[in-house]
Amino acid sequence: MKERIKQKADELFRKYGIKSVTMDEIAVRLGVSKKTIYQSFTNKDELVDEVIGELLIYNQTCCNRDRASATDAIHEVFLAMEMIQQMFQNMNPVILHDIERNHPVTFQKFLQHKYKFLFQILKENIERGKKEELYRADVNTEVIAKIRLETMMLPFNQEIFPKNKYNLVDLERQLIEHYLFGVSTMKGYKLILKYQQQRKKVL
Repeated sequence: MKERIKQKADELFRKYGIKSVTMDEIAVRLGVSKKTIYQSFTNKDELVDEVIGELLIYNQTCCNRDRASATDAIHEVFLAMEMIQQMFQNMNPVILHDIERNHPVTFQKFLQHKYKFLFQILKENIERGKKEELYRADVNTEVIAKIRLETMMLPFNQEIFPKNKYNLVDLERQLIEHYLFGVSTMKGYKLILKYQQQRKKVL
C-alpha cells in the first residue's frame, strides 16, 4: 500500500504540482480512505519527502550509469538528455517552486543533490571532454560547471518560461545543446552534430 500511495502521489505531483494535490485527492484516486494514507505517512511533508527523495536517487543512478556506459563526454550528455526527457515528460514545472515554498526539508535535500552530486558530475564531464579534446582546453571547469548548473533549473522558473507557453523537455534540450556548442572544440562540434542526427532518427 505504501508503494501504491507513493506511485499515485508521484503521478499527481508531476501533473498538477505539489501544492494543489491534497491527501484527500490521493486517497480518492486510490479508492481508499484518508486514514489508510495516514497509516503509511504521518503527513504530506513525509510523503513529499519520500517521493522526491526517490526521484533524486533515481537521477543519481541514471547519471552514474550514463557516465559509465558513454563512449565519450558528449555521448554522456546526450544520454543525460534522454534521461531528462523521460523524467520531465508531463512534469509540471511548478513542482520545484512548490517544494521550495512549502517543504523546506525536502528542498534542502534537493539543494544538496544539486550542489554536491550534480556539480561533481558536471565537473568530471568537462574534464573528460578536455582530455578527449572534445571540449576547449581554455574552459574553466568550475565556472562553466556552475553556469550549467544554474541554467539547468531555468526552465522551472515560471516568470521566465510560463508553462502554458513553453515545453519543459524542449527547453532543457535547447539549453543542453547551447551549452555543448559553447564548450566544444571543432572535433566536439562535429560529434554533437552526429549525435543530434542519431537522436532525430530515433525520435
